[in-house]
Amino acid sequence: MNPHIQPVPLEKAYRLLNHGPTVLVSSRFDGIDNVMAAAWACALDFAPPKLTVVLDKAVRTRALVEASGRFVVQVPTVALLDLTNEVGNRSLAEHPDKLPEAGVELLRLAGDTLPFVAGCAAWLECRLVPEPHNQASYDLFIGEVMAAWADERVFRDGHWHFEDAGPEWRSIHHVAGGHFYAIGEPMRAHGADE
Repeated sequence: MNPHIQPVPLEKAYRLLNHGPTVLVSSRFDGIDNVMAAAWACALDFAPPKLTVVLDKAVRTRALVEASGRFVVQVPTVALLDLTNEVGNRSLAEHPDKLPEAGVELLRLAGDTLPFVAGCAAWLECRLVPEPHNQASYDLFIGEVMAAWADERVFRDGHWHFEDAGPEWRSIHHVAGGHFYAIGEPMRAHGADE
């Protein structure tokens, strides 16, 4: 395993998503791996930590999540911009070689069988919290975070350190049609806690 990938305490896991990045969602079932991009994901709860992500009925990753009950949400970086756009715009059903064609390298963290995308800044391993009404009506999936990791070059001591890392480490934020922004410069409100 990459020595820069370090566990994140579960009580700090929400901080991996609270800045609103575009994420990659991956899952595995019956020997099939897939990865997709999702712009609609957010932290939901602290204890136990939970998150939400929207997975359209048409995407193959959704079927893998529903079948396996497990998935990974990861935070891609500027260095993975093209990869993120590729996996967000190609269907596994139409492109069986989607992952290698997009340059996706998969990791297995902590001996897990779930597919984790290499090169991301953070990873959240989730167990699906079944909410059939929300899933069917709103495509909204809830995951309980079972474990979390981050690359210490950009997230350590429970905080993001984008300002200390190279620009390739900044998280990306999708607007529309392949147009993204990278997270900007840090600011601190007067009287804010350290």
